[in-house]
Amino acid sequence: MISWFKYKNYPLFWKQYSIKFKQKQPKSIENTRFVVFDTETTGLDILNDRVLSIGAIGIFNNIIDVADSFEIYVKQDAFKAETVEIHGILKEGKLTKLSETEAMAHFIAYIGNSVLVAHHTAFDIEMINAALKRLDLPKLKNKTIDTGILYKKLEGKKDSHFNLDVLCKKFNIPKHDRHTAAGDAFITALLFLKIIATLKKQRNLHYSDLFRVSGKEGLM
Repeated sequence: MISWFKYKNYPLFWKQYSIKFKQKQPKSIENTRFVVFDTETTGLDILNDRVLSIGAIGIFNNIIDVADSFEIYVKQDAFKAETVEIHGILKEGKLTKLSETEAMAHFIAYIGNSVLVAHHTAFDIEMINAALKRLDLPKLKNKTIDTGILYKKLEGKKDSHFNLDVLCKKFNIPKHDRHTAAGDAFITALLFLKIIATLKKQRNLHYSDLFRVSGKEGLM
């Protein structure tokens, strides 16, 4: 039986995105482009809440590239006024906002086949995937790293759970623009590099170690 999925007529931006994963990927931390990102949303319900904004910044060769950054705001049909106190994004206002389709197209083009990094990655990924599903598109193909899980790879941190504010304090990271997508992405990028640097001091760190899960030998 031939799957219709294989022959689905996806939009050009998705086809271009998919092709990039057929290319040979680097297998070293220094040669990998990491995209650290964050979403601000109307709430925590994957099915019913929506992405309000996405902020991201690239890391290459252990350096945060401020020129390789991304920030976008999404138009809202439904809006929760009670969440404005957290993210500060109004339904109207002077911010330029794109449709969900336009926002996803821009984000997909920006990330390419990079490794995605976020704090508590699962939520941000699922919010993006839910948006893609509404557009009748597949899920993201990128490898992902959760800085919360990565922190647990440090010696003596296996059974702990830490939010971003706690880890900022531990690593002395200023919390400028906290609770904006772009601000949290930059903070998380700093955290990612500090955890990587600490891990390198503790042991030989390889690219594959970043993706090891519990139950495997190695950093966990």
